[in-house]
Amino acid sequence: MEQDLFTTFQTRALEAPDAPFLILPDAAVITYGAALARCGQMAGLFRSLGVKPGDRVAVQVEKSATALLTYLAAQAVGAVYLPLNTAYTAAEVRFFLGDARPALFIHRPQDEAAMAALCAEIGVPARLTLDADETGTLTEGLAAHGPALVPHPATGDELAAILYTSGTTGRSKGAMLSRANLASNAFTLKEYWRFSAQDVLLHALPIFHTHGLFVATNITIAAGSAIILCPKFDVAELIRLMPRASVLMGVPTFYTRLLGDAAFTRDLVAHMRLFVSGSAPLSAETHKEFSARTGHAILERYGMTETNMNTSNPYDGPRIPGSVGLPLPDVELRITDPETGAVLPQGQVGGIEVRGPNVFTGYWQMPEKTAEELRADGFFITGDMGVIDAAGYVSIVGRAKDLIICGGFNVYPAEVEALIDAIPGIAESAVIGVPHPDMGEGVVAVVQARDPALDEAAVLAALQGQLARFKQPRRVVFLPELPRNTMGKIQKKALRETYADLFAVKVA
Repeated sequence: MEQDLFTTFQTRALEAPDAPFLILPDAAVITYGAALARCGQMAGLFRSLGVKPGDRVAVQVEKSATALLTYLAAQAVGAVYLPLNTAYTAAEVRFFLGDARPALFIHRPQDEAAMAALCAEIGVPARLTLDADETGTLTEGLAAHGPALVPHPATGDELAAILYTSGTTGRSKGAMLSRANLASNAFTLKEYWRFSAQDVLLHALPIFHTHGLFVATNITIAAGSAIILCPKFDVAELIRLMPRASVLMGVPTFYTRLLGDAAFTRDLVAHMRLFVSGSAPLSAETHKEFSARTGHAILERYGMTETNMNTSNPYDGPRIPGSVGLPLPDVELRITDPETGAVLPQGQVGGIEVRGPNVFTGYWQMPEKTAEELRADGFFITGDMGVIDAAGYVSIVGRAKDLIICGGFNVYPAEVEALIDAIPGIAESAVIGVPHPDMGEGVVAVVQARDPALDEAAVLAALQGQLARFKQPRRVVFLPELPRNTMGKIQKKALRETYADLFAVKVA
């Protein structure tokens, strides 16, 4: 293929082996050459465990340099990378392993007992462990393999990754992304956001999510630039490291929390080139406050698991608060009637559909669902509602589905509702997202109880350990009955309006 990210990474490592690739918070540097050598060892280890081209490699580990390199090593052997949120419980992981059937699962040492049993039950043939401090059977196994690497001769249509998303029915869907999908988006964004080999990206995003794994990492590789790899988001640490960086990518929570720290000043960021926000809507108020404090306009963009990035505010030109900008080069975006699919005139609100080399190839083993959401002409039905103004800027006005985005992560109400409804004393529940000053949206459970003694604390306690933390309700509200329309459907729109101010006071 013309542009392939692993080939680009390998070429950079061979031509500039001493160029910094990963910079750790203690200032230790992993060069491109050292990273390629480590990938060679890891590829040898994967192959020795039976991983072949097209096999899935599932990974649920804490963020580290070695963890990030598992993505590149999987590409080197032609495997399909399957990153899993570290907050997922064993019950949630069971579905992903059973659906994707990976040849190798890399997990945390502390999960050994649960994951060993799970892999034996499902039939996952090989496991490795990797801890946050980079110890584990993965790193122990590298010594037996040399750094020489003969990468799999990939083609653009080969699968690079499966990222699981969900539908409002609660069943997760594996979005299949090809090597060409990832490469096209990375090289487009490199040009659009003016990345060069001189850039240093401050990376505090998780690497199991498309934003931190594909947007941040792939652009860095495309540009031959460097990453300061933070294990997690920490305001004080970002402020300490920012003088060494030129770009920050984050979710709105990053920016609201930075603005809450007096040490985040105009002088601190005077040298910065770019601040990017995505994964959840950035409020116009945060955009304006950030600009007033720093003199920088945050660049907001719009993407999805299935499409990578679709639109972006311009690098040069107005970055409009409340807008996700213009369609990227080679990406077509149209607004359609959600019922008929007819294209609507400019200025009318409708469903957002996109087409381009960034759009995924379909859902893993779900041809019917793929056919529902990918039209015959190649346009993907995003499920988001939006409008295009006279200047071509896209604004997202809502979601056709009940998706909640909390701290940049997707929460699907049906999954949470099923667990709440199973609690003794609960008649029915409706899970909604309402504006949250820190997380973008906060998860709220509105419940109708049979047992009058049931309270908020009891509901929250019953959910502990059953859901990843970001999916758990931040508040539980009790009503004598849930509002419904004439057809008996719960009116979530009315609930969102009623409780829109529930988090009006900033929550720490």
